[in-house]
Amino acid sequence: MRRVLIITYYWPPSGGSGVQRWVKFAKYLPNEGWQPVIYTPENPELTAVDKTLAAEIPPEAEIVKRRIFEPYGIYRALMGKGSSTDLKTLTAGSDGGEVNPVNGGKKSWKQRLSLYIRGNFFIPDPRVLWVRPSVRFLKSYLKDHPVDAIVTTGPPQSMHLIGLELSKATGLPWLADFRDPWTKMFYFKHLGLTPKSEAKHCELEKKVLDGASKVISVSPMVQKEFQEMTSTPVELITNGFDPEDFNKEIDFDENFNITHTGLFASDGNPDVLWKVLSDKCREDLEFKNLLRIRIVGKTDKEILDSIQSAGLGDNLINLGYQSHEVAVREQRNASVLILPLRKEPEYEAVLPGKLFEYLASRRPILGIGQTAGAMANVVRETGSGVVYDWHEERNIRTYIDFCWDEFKNDELRDNTSDISKYDRRTTTRQLAKFLDEMTKAR
Repeated sequence: MRRVLIITYYWPPSGGSGVQRWVKFAKYLPNEGWQPVIYTPENPELTAVDKTLAAEIPPEAEIVKRRIFEPYGIYRALMGKGSSTDLKTLTAGSDGGEVNPVNGGKKSWKQRLSLYIRGNFFIPDPRVLWVRPSVRFLKSYLKDHPVDAIVTTGPPQSMHLIGLELSKATGLPWLADFRDPWTKMFYFKHLGLTPKSEAKHCELEKKVLDGASKVISVSPMVQKEFQEMTSTPVELITNGFDPEDFNKEIDFDENFNITHTGLFASDGNPDVLWKVLSDKCREDLEFKNLLRIRIVGKTDKEILDSIQSAGLGDNLINLGYQSHEVAVREQRNASVLILPLRKEPEYEAVLPGKLFEYLASRRPILGIGQTAGAMANVVRETGSGVVYDWHEERNIRTYIDFCWDEFKNDELRDNTSDISKYDRRTTTRQLAKFLDEMTKAR
């Protein structure tokens, strides 16, 4: 069996979609003739914990952990003990409780300062201090434990810098997997970068794209953006779903459940949806009594306040962050799965990881956001629901009415379209194919 070194910052017990992507790849790679060798920090910052994901790691996997130094002690001294350190949750607004604070509203001077330091002093990210010691260690480690290929997955994009240097030193083929864009990521413009810092990001991004044997993107639009930046082959492997997660029996309740799982950020607050639900509650007592708004995951305070302000507090069930297993159960128990995107132009290119599990749940999807974006294209292609712009109140109301009528008649549709190309086993075969191509080309 050939061996592939996978360099990732996020690994169980960390939770989240980035962890799931590579745990699932590792789970199915041995079936394709590849043994995963995971290199990951021994002491990472855990912004979310999901111990259930450890059960997915195959016995063939070789796990190598090394300590990492991250300069978050200084940050916490400035911001206060317990402050978040993840870029997507960094520098929360003054009222606290935000998931998406980088481009949030008002910030204190401490928050502005911490974001400036984060963006300009640690390029591309605070994990950059792990690059040199990792390259030094892995060069030695691989002499006694050889591999046939290298994979890096980011963010954090510093993982790609490890792959760049290690590939140069060893001559091994290297695949760079971008779960998110780099300089075209939606929050990049909010980092307060100096022109010099921005140029450095662009320089490093170009070096990674040109230095890799192959580049992987998770979205067709991001794939196209990268293809315009480099001559390196840029392939597409979307996120997906694992059928084994969806074959367990569940007990469906009797409520009309409007469900959201995963991060729920204030700049994607579907306030028009809350208005639609509030109006319908006033008009239909049965709807009001059966409506449940089920929120599973880290959620901005602004979202919860908006639901309360719409008079829907009694209908709200906020479960907070839960394991992946619980999130899947909630998806399958939904009457309508809602998928609001962030109100950022760059988000048009994004395919949220939860989308594919929503598809596997076979429940109607109500997408709210860019109607010409990547997410909308998949929803239309699979016939799994609808996508409307944030302000399309009439269309949103029509869809809620339709789903409610179907629910009352016990006819709420079960999407039966072919989604096999998003099966994790299929996406892993794609990955193995690319690894085979890289190693044959040596």
